[in-house]
Amino acid sequence: MEVNNSFGPIDIAISGLRAQGKQMEVISSNVANARTVDAGKGEPYRRREAAFTSDDELGGVKLDKMVTDMSDFLRVLDPGNPLADGAGYVAMPNVNLPVEMMNLNIATRVYQANVAVLRRYQQMVETTLELLR
Repeated sequence: MEVNNSFGPIDIAISGLRAQGKQMEVISSNVANARTVDAGKGEPYRRREAAFTSDDELGGVKLDKMVTDMSDFLRVLDPGNPLADGAGYVAMPNVNLPVEMMNLNIATRVYQANVAVLRRYQQMVETTLELLR
């Protein structure tokens, strides 16, 4: 068996850390803009998602693209709002806070798992060095 890259586990874990860090950034942006009724172009903020793909070089993951959720906006009755339509409804962002919190929890757990891999790898290297002494 031939090993091509002795840093494989480190590279994979680091790519996972970067990916989940980006995921947490996107989720934070969604949560921060959950009540933004005018994000430009006369539309509310649209929820974004990070799409990942496998990284052929490292064996890990990398950001493929940022995807904008094109689902319908929520409509809230607020006749006094200057952005209300003729029926008194205001278009609100398509961000669902409980879903965003669940996604943040998942991203945090995956981030922690990658940190655990790095810690375990460090312990293995330290043990190997002690055995070689």
